[in-house]
Amino acid sequence: MTIRTPVCDLLGIEHPIFGFSPSEQVAAAVSRAGGLGVLGCVRYNDPAELDAALDWMDANTDGRPYGVDVVMPATVPAEGAVTDLGAMIPQPHRDFVERTLLALGVPPLPDGTAGADGVLGWLHSVARKHVEVALAHPARLIANALGSPPPDVIASAHERGMLVAALAGKAEHARRQVANGVDIVVAQGYEAGGHTGEIATMVLVPEIVDAVGGQTPVLAAGGIGCGRQVAAALALGAVGAWMGSAWLVTSEYQQLSAAPAVQQALLAATSSDTTRSRIYSGKPARLLKNKWTDAWEQEGAPEPLRMPLQNLLVSEAHQRLMRSGMPDVVPLPAGQIVGRLNEVRPVAAVMSELVAEADATLARLGGLAGPG
Repeated sequence: MTIRTPVCDLLGIEHPIFGFSPSEQVAAAVSRAGGLGVLGCVRYNDPAELDAALDWMDANTDGRPYGVDVVMPATVPAEGAVTDLGAMIPQPHRDFVERTLLALGVPPLPDGTAGADGVLGWLHSVARKHVEVALAHPARLIANALGSPPPDVIASAHERGMLVAALAGKAEHARRQVANGVDIVVAQGYEAGGHTGEIATMVLVPEIVDAVGGQTPVLAAGGIGCGRQVAAALALGAVGAWMGSAWLVTSEYQQLSAAPAVQQALLAATSSDTTRSRIYSGKPARLLKNKWTDAWEQEGAPEPLRMPLQNLLVSEAHQRLMRSGMPDVVPLPAGQIVGRLNEVRPVAAVMSELVAEADATLARLGGLAGPG
């Protein structure tokens, strides 16, 4: 038996499992394995690089559907050039970052490397360029990590036959998103990696399903890393599972340059080794706990700035930390499911196990029902 829910027919996929990843190799492999791979766009500062990545996905998904994920924050502050925004960063914050990098023994960037790489993708204006690129490709879904996109983005996606998804951390957010025209709501609980709200998945999913599930499909996200948890998401009323952290320890992810340090850190972590902080982008996000996150918790550390200033502040630091190859400093969004990430496997193997275990769990639960 294979699990099928209405979202499978809606998107033309075999399994109601969505795999978010910053790696096009991972996202394509998720789609080839019967789920919906969703490529995170925020790391692509140059729209041409995103265009090339989507060209690659077009050629390597075996004609199966895929999605893209953008980060479209509210414009805070009014956007100008990166140099204009940089002038708004207090010098004591800059000094703290530099002192911390020095104390951690993180080497500088190689000569000729642009220190602002990584910040542009967090700006609303660049997210719009990401959308423009995506709309020129046969992506089936556009998701926004920070809620519903602007009305014109939703309208443009619908004109091209694409569906729009938005991540929600509260039922009231989901209601507003559906009213704005979003086609799929991703109920993302507190346990998730990256930007999260404050309500746990077990509580959040049925709240959002009760609020909008009669109108709009709801996916569950946060704390999902095995087939039993996929089955639990369905039991809570979701029509599928949105997963991110689980794909970070796949063999396809190893094609990213920072993968060795990232995977070493993840494989050594337990479910207690994450922290929710504003230091990554200015908005609350769950990160892998390490020496970098610890430094921001020490007495005398500055308060994180608001988005996008915080990301601009730490952008070069993030580059240096990732390039360092040091597993105990990598700035990495990761969910509490990290404690289950104990080996590196191909995406197809992960997907096969998810589906088999979910099937077995649902069959077992069905056997618990008494007569009548």
